[in-house]
Amino acid sequence: MSKHRRKSHLKEEQREFGFGNKLTDATTRLINKDGSFNVVRNNKILGRYYLDPYHRFITMRWRKFFLIFLLFFFGINGAFAVVYTLLGSEQFQGVSSAGYFSNFWDMYFFSTQTFTTVGYGHIAPIGWLASMIASLESVVGWLSFAIATGLLYGRFARPQARILYSKHAIVSPYKAGMGLMFRIANARNSQLIEVETEVILSLIDNGNETPRRKYYNLNLELNRISLLSLSWTVVHSITDSSPLYGVTLQDLKDSDAEFWVMIKAFDDTFAQVVYQRTSYSCDEITWGAKFKPMYSPIIGSSKIALELDKISEVEKVDLPELIMEVEEEERGVSDL
Repeated sequence: MSKHRRKSHLKEEQREFGFGNKLTDATTRLINKDGSFNVVRNNKILGRYYLDPYHRFITMRWRKFFLIFLLFFFGINGAFAVVYTLLGSEQFQGVSSAGYFSNFWDMYFFSTQTFTTVGYGHIAPIGWLASMIASLESVVGWLSFAIATGLLYGRFARPQARILYSKHAIVSPYKAGMGLMFRIANARNSQLIEVETEVILSLIDNGNETPRRKYYNLNLELNRISLLSLSWTVVHSITDSSPLYGVTLQDLKDSDAEFWVMIKAFDDTFAQVVYQRTSYSCDEITWGAKFKPMYSPIIGSSKIALELDKISEVEKVDLPELIMEVEEEERGVSDL
């Protein structure tokens, strides 16, 4: 990124962003599209999965969450059914002696009734050992449903924004020059108030003997809006004071550029401040495009239709040629 390095008047953002300046592996994406950090925390003593199981259950996908609990339910009842079957049918009242396989299923359904405290009464333990195991299973059932209830409440009550981002950021004509843009919209029917956006450019500087990662806070035309009622196209104007001035797509690729997007807003449904992150890699920047409109009035109604599926739709446009003031300044310095 030679042109970028020559612009000494641009100052690197000195704030610590949590990644330091020594992560210079060009294959490492620091922030994923879903906003998660591309970091795996290992613990050789306690094990990788020791770290916060509550957080894992709260943040995992719903499909995986229900699958784990279904597997646990069937598995724990199957284990107790095996124990009951090994005790023998003489330990239970109402068990048919049609065979081992039939007894297993009788014991399995007795286990589910005990686990859930339903207790239909068709089968009942009459032996001391069977009664003790059944009482132990009922305690396991109480604890399991208490934990499941807490996790379900935590998942529903956790304040979480659901903001849609355009698939690509674009470089588009803007005012007398160009601008880096991306578009966001609220996917929920809730109202987001006092929405703030911050965009950080992360790149690797190979100009020194030891490559180091640098960070630049990109100035936005608007970094705050009062309401996110429709869509918001966030714009960074590429002027001579921008770290992107005179930079090509190949320059971004050579420096492993990554654009971090951090959004903060007040959600009136949760009555709390919510946060969300995402990032755009250099391969997710489209040059010479502009966004298509994604909302239109509804005929015969006073409402406006916001087409969320059109948030990433663009059309190709020609970019204006920039006057490379940096090169002119360099020639002036060399003449001196």
